[in-house]
Amino acid sequence: MKSYKSMSKEELETLKSELEKEYNDFKAQGLKLDMSRGKPSEEQLDLSMEMMDILSSHDDLRCSTGVDCRNYGVLDGIPEAKELLGAMCEVDADKIIIYGNSSLNVMYDTVARAMTHGVLGSTPWGKLDKVKFLCPVPGYDRHFAITEFFGIEMINIPMTMEGPDMDLVEKYVSEDPAVKGIWCVPKYSNPQGISYSDETVRRFARLKPAAKDFRLFWDNAYSVHHLYDDDQDVVLEILEECEKAGNPDMVYKFTSTSKISFPGSGIAAIATSKNNLEEIKKQLFIQTIGHDKLNQLRHVRFFKDIDGIHAHMRKHAAILRPKFEAVIDILEAELGGLEIGSWIKPKGGYFISFDSMDGCAKAIVAKAKEAGVVMTGAGATYPYGKDPHDSNIRIAPSFPTLDELKLAAKLFTVCVKLVSVEKLLEQA
Repeated sequence: MKSYKSMSKEELETLKSELEKEYNDFKAQGLKLDMSRGKPSEEQLDLSMEMMDILSSHDDLRCSTGVDCRNYGVLDGIPEAKELLGAMCEVDADKIIIYGNSSLNVMYDTVARAMTHGVLGSTPWGKLDKVKFLCPVPGYDRHFAITEFFGIEMINIPMTMEGPDMDLVEKYVSEDPAVKGIWCVPKYSNPQGISYSDETVRRFARLKPAAKDFRLFWDNAYSVHHLYDDDQDVVLEILEECEKAGNPDMVYKFTSTSKISFPGSGIAAIATSKNNLEEIKKQLFIQTIGHDKLNQLRHVRFFKDIDGIHAHMRKHAAILRPKFEAVIDILEAELGGLEIGSWIKPKGGYFISFDSMDGCAKAIVAKAKEAGVVMTGAGATYPYGKDPHDSNIRIAPSFPTLDELKLAAKLFTVCVKLVSVEKLLEQA
């Protein structure tokens, strides 16, 4: 197809008229489609329904150490849950604390604890004049919302195909003691689907922070969320690499079953060093007598072990893969060669990241919404909701049916074309 950038003004004006007609035809259909967040579809939720039958009034509800899971106790999680989530995030069970239903909640708690009580004896962040966080962009809006909520200054770090720009990360971390952390989604990143290279992980582990309380907030959200059996990304285990590099306390690793079993009703965990675990448990001892052990038991008896989780995730992939491939195929068929957008084909995770021409993302999302397709707000993948290029759009293919998704993706490409033509005509 001919590049839009090589077209004359007259060609663009003719094209605009054609696209406006196509767009109005979509509007006339009265669509109501939601691609705004990475929500599993009903078909995916159905995969875990047998978990509802795992525990009954006739069952022995004691964990492996004999503790009655109906009662108080077990602050850091039942042993078999620690084994299961430890295997999922590739660490030993003794490095794990099991929490409640949400890893986002664990991340919030971890930042809040640092704000009020500091990290391993350091000055509480809330008593410092300035606290800064590094934010790989585009990234996860809920991460950025946490640091913004606590008044932490956020600094954009561009993503590369290897992970965050490590030259910039090393510069900020080594030179500025106000830099206390960095948000990371190391495997199938949100939204680009990029996995960190071995060299990137090793450079993270070898960081020499100016702040002794600097921490990697390592969100292992998509550790088992592959789309393909025969083509999967593998990321080096960060706790082990940090230990090798002499930085054993530098990482908090988060995980959950939110897109494995039931979002909002799963189990979450943090993995970290012995020193960090001891400090976290002091807070937990005040905060709770223990999280939901029956839910932990339910998950363990349903999945049994890491092989059970992998088998379950293959069922998820069978549902998700056609949806991701449909969106990619439509993007390539409709926009390939036009020089008005780019995208990455992910091998896992939950999103497809699309980059429009500069200054077009907000208008594209607005046009899609006007025609009945709700997408994640433009700018959401950047701190403060401010995309400096107004170009990144996060596509979430999981929730709609395949037919709805194809329709929504086709409409999306029409919106991209129309807004791009209008932009080029402005510049003509």
